[in-house]
Amino acid sequence: MKGFWTILLLVLSNTFMTFAWYGHLKMREYKWFEGLSLFGIILISWGIAFFEYTLQVPANRIGFQANGGPFNLVQLKVIQEAITLIVFMAFTFLFFKDQTIKPNHLVGFFFLVLAVYFIFKD
Repeated sequence: MKGFWTILLLVLSNTFMTFAWYGHLKMREYKWFEGLSLFGIILISWGIAFFEYTLQVPANRIGFQANGGPFNLVQLKVIQEAITLIVFMAFTFLFFKDQTIKPNHLVGFFFLVLAVYFIFKD
């Protein structure tokens, strides 16, 4: 059950992270947003990132073996990276429809998923 909660919290955390890091690229299309300074955009991103951290830290604490969780440190990191990729792809497809995924991107994503396999293999 701790594995489930860890992964769920990581998915939610990465959703906030993706919006904090890349959401401002889409938000510039809105009039109220285009007049913001870079510092204003950074403050908004930090505000969003706060929620990322409130989910990321508990996810790692729950999931870490030394705290009774099912994952070692390397596994936690690789899971987080794979989830980041999945969330980023969903974000891109939903909000940046003009971006295209090329064959070399798919090959790279395949190797990242393959990395997850090898990290969990004994």
